[in-house]
Amino acid sequence: MTGKVNEALSYEQARDELIEVVRRLEAGGTSLEESLALWERGEELAKVCRRWLEGARARLDAALAEEEAGEEEGRG
Repeated sequence: MTGKVNEALSYEQARDELIEVVRRLEAGGTSLEESLALWERGEELAKVCRRWLEGARARLDAALAEEEAGEEEGRG
């Protein structure tokens, strides 16, 4: 359960696994060691999701900036 998260995970894969980790933690019934391993995995998955979302935000910002630059040129 512990170890480095596969960087090739898609956002959806990481999100779905993170949902499962949270579900298992909320359900309880795991040992302290298992709970810690799940928590660590969840943290790693959250980082993957955050990187995907930050990348998406950067792409949107770049596209909006490009669109604004095009509109500025059209007015000039």
